[in-house]
Amino acid sequence: MIRVLIADDQDMVRTGFRMILDAQEDIEVVADVPDGVEAVRKARELRPDVCLLDIRMPGMDGLAVTKALAGPDVADPLKVVVVTTFDLDEYVHTALRNGASGFLLKDAGPALLIEAVRAAYRGDALVSPQITVRLLKHFNTAPARPEVDPPAEPLTPREIDVVKAAARGLTNTEIGAELFLSLSTVKTHLASVQSKIGARGRVEIAAWAWRSGLMD
Repeated sequence: MIRVLIADDQDMVRTGFRMILDAQEDIEVVADVPDGVEAVRKARELRPDVCLLDIRMPGMDGLAVTKALAGPDVADPLKVVVVTTFDLDEYVHTALRNGASGFLLKDAGPALLIEAVRAAYRGDALVSPQITVRLLKHFNTAPARPEVDPPAEPLTPREIDVVKAAARGLTNTEIGAELFLSLSTVKTHLASVQSKIGARGRVEIAAWAWRSGLMD
């Protein structure tokens, strides 16, 4: 079972998400809380597999909660998916930089919500399609990219293929199908790339691919 914590200050949203997720055979909602402070406390107490966080909450906002649970300084980070009404670029960048495994809009629909939970649990990252397109366009058209540290050792041609596919938003399963690789081989390549470039997950791998010009 994938154990999920929901944090949102609207009762109807929490109830709706719980109904959608609890209806799945492989997902169980272990807690739903109305504010950021309680989200951090409950998440650290229960150690859910995935945390669904709203951005605008009393006490601590979802971006601060994300950093507290999944940020670069967290020794044993949790998987976080930010689910919000607001798709401001600043929120998206901050959420992903703070360690979020996914970013969804509340109007994305039940199917994407369920898939985002499962993707985060698998170690994939799912971002709402409209946000993904805008993010990729931003990275690809930025007039001056920030300096990107080169890999500790060169990526193999196959690793580059896998990175490019991940940067286009493909899941591990989709990458395997496109490149005729087994799921375990895809995971091995991503783990190797992660080590070589010092990334903490596939979101950082994708961002590195775009910032380094690999996707030109």
